[in-house]
Amino acid sequence: MWDLPTQALCPVIGVCLPMAVLRRRVDKLLGGETRLNDYELHCGAINACDGRSPIAELLQAELEQRFVRSIRAAAAHKSTQALSEAWQEACQGQEVAGALWATLTHARCDAGLQEQVLRDIHMLQHQVGSANRADLQRLEAMEAENQVLGRELARAQARSSKLLEERATVNAQQAAELMRLRAELLGSSTLLASLRDELAQLEAAVPGLRQRHAQADQIQHQFSRIQDLERALLASQQQLERERRRNEEAKAAQGAQDTLQATPACPNSNSTSGEAGSTTPQLGERAILCVGGRRGVIPIYRQLVERSGGRFLHHDGGEEDACAKLDASLAAADLVICQTGCISHDAYWRVKDHCKRHGKQCVFVEKPSTSSLAKALASLAPAAKEAQASSD
Repeated sequence: MWDLPTQALCPVIGVCLPMAVLRRRVDKLLGGETRLNDYELHCGAINACDGRSPIAELLQAELEQRFVRSIRAAAAHKSTQALSEAWQEACQGQEVAGALWATLTHARCDAGLQEQVLRDIHMLQHQVGSANRADLQRLEAMEAENQVLGRELARAQARSSKLLEERATVNAQQAAELMRLRAELLGSSTLLASLRDELAQLEAAVPGLRQRHAQADQIQHQFSRIQDLERALLASQQQLERERRRNEEAKAAQGAQDTLQATPACPNSNSTSGEAGSTTPQLGERAILCVGGRRGVIPIYRQLVERSGGRFLHHDGGEEDACAKLDASLAAADLVICQTGCISHDAYWRVKDHCKRHGKQCVFVEKPSTSSLAKALASLAPAAKEAQASSD
């Protein structure tokens, strides 16, 4: 240390010894804490190392210990040229302080190499100062960015904490729901097990219970089948009865038609015409509603009514015509003939209720035939005369 020129002590102490290490070594040597600032401490160390002194020896030992690897690497160079090349290579790397101390204290370091090393280290110090200033600017920018990122991180952490709390709440609710469902499942399983045990006990108490259930199901199925067959049989019987009635009415209508066709051909006398006039009812253009009857005998009914001086109206009693149309026909009729044997219950009650409420005369005929209709017309004639007289 003390053999180096004075201009070399400044870069050696400034570059090779950090200020904290220099202050700690000096305080240890002096036995107290020095009150000098960094510049005063640096200048004082340079002055103390200009000759051999305790401070110089202390700093010498520190440098030898700190850069032992660099000193060993430099000792392998046996010429000034090799040492100079090693120094140039070290200037491009990170271990400049160790290379500076090892090169200046090497036995092959002559005055020219020493001058070159001091020039290089001087320029490196300038570059390091510029780099430090740039680093400081970057550090300030990074600190500002760090503050922004810190605030964003705080907001993100707040959002994350809120989401975690919400997720924890949802998880707690799901856990409670899971516990409830497990309890319900356990209760259902227990109830199912008890029901199975009860069923086993019932089966053991009543032998053949399953066979009886199967037989009961089969009987129920057969009973339903029998009911279906009975309904089909009843429908067939009703259809057969309707066909039988149609045949009888067709025969009666044919006979009446033959009678009506044969009547004009018979010789008429004054007495005969007088009897006919006395037996044929006179309805005086009254509207006669015939409820019921088959379509084959409707023309005969019409002839009988019109020969009696009435206007013929007809409704089949709900078999083909809708019962809703019956009310309009009843309202238009003056007298009503209801053939109860061939109308529906709904039509029957509609006719009876309407005639009762409106005071219309109604004759109920049980068997649909031409003679029954003629008798009904004869019974309606007095009422028609009274109605015509009152209107006159």
